[in-house]
Amino acid sequence: SEDICSAQRIDSITFLPSSDFHLKWKIQTRIANEKYLRTHKEVEWLISGFFREIFLKRPDNILEFAADYFTDPRLPSKIHMQLIKDKKVA
Repeated sequence: SEDICSAQRIDSITFLPSSDFHLKWKIQTRIANEKYLRTHKEVEWLISGFFREIFLKRPDNILEFAADYFTDPRLPSKIHMQLIKDKKVA
């Protein structure tokens, strides 16, 4: 039988062993999400660029700013250029 107090480590997530389906499902989802993000660097650049712009411009209306940011027709080429720069550095 598993000791309820012993912690296990799975892909940087520590949890207590449990037969609870929802806990296991959450952990598996988190691991799958982490793997996805590691293989899709464009997501990292989208999010970090968005936050960088927010902190630089400090807009009053975040929702409007987000809508403008993510619908900017230049955004795909900006992300593409950043991915190219990333590959050159690596």
